[in-house]
Amino acid sequence: MTNVRLSRETKETSIQLELDLYGSGKAQIATGCGFLDHMLELFAAHGHFDLNVRGKGDIHVDYHHLTEDTGIVLGQAFSEALGDKKGIRRYGDIILPMDEALILCAADLSGRSFLDWRVTLPTEKVGDFDTELAEEFWYGFVRNAGCSLHFEMLAGKNSHHILEACFKAAGRVLAQAVRIEEGFEDLIPSSKGVL
Repeated sequence: MTNVRLSRETKETSIQLELDLYGSGKAQIATGCGFLDHMLELFAAHGHFDLNVRGKGDIHVDYHHLTEDTGIVLGQAFSEALGDKKGIRRYGDIILPMDEALILCAADLSGRSFLDWRVTLPTEKVGDFDTELAEEFWYGFVRNAGCSLHFEMLAGKNSHHILEACFKAAGRVLAQAVRIEEGFEDLIPSSKGVL
């Protein structure tokens, strides 16, 4: 099943998400946080994922719960859409430039959750978005997708450009990792026979 629809309801947030792993990059995003919407649109476009997200949260406090819970639901959607992971490439990597920013990103859809976030952001905010929340988003994602995801900032001075490069890179890397390898459609890409 590559098309998944999920929701998460808590006292702090309400998230509805629909994901098609093998789409065309169409995104309809409305979380109540403009910067998060922008990042998710870039993620979908560069991963060629069709992604619909509707979110509400306690944004009168800040964007923390909304951002983290959106990452959680997106990770759950990836996990459900991939199923037993037969035939997938499993790995992806890229070094992606965005003006002065340069981001290395790599993923392993291993079933094990790990985030390595070596990104130093020069400002605490982009608009009204706390830049530290990007890391919280990806923590929520990896814990629920069951993947290892590495980000390393090789260059960058502008927080918007750095984060934009991270989300674009993650989209491209995960698109590589979920692709079905011709001739290996019935095989799980692990010597253990399970991911």
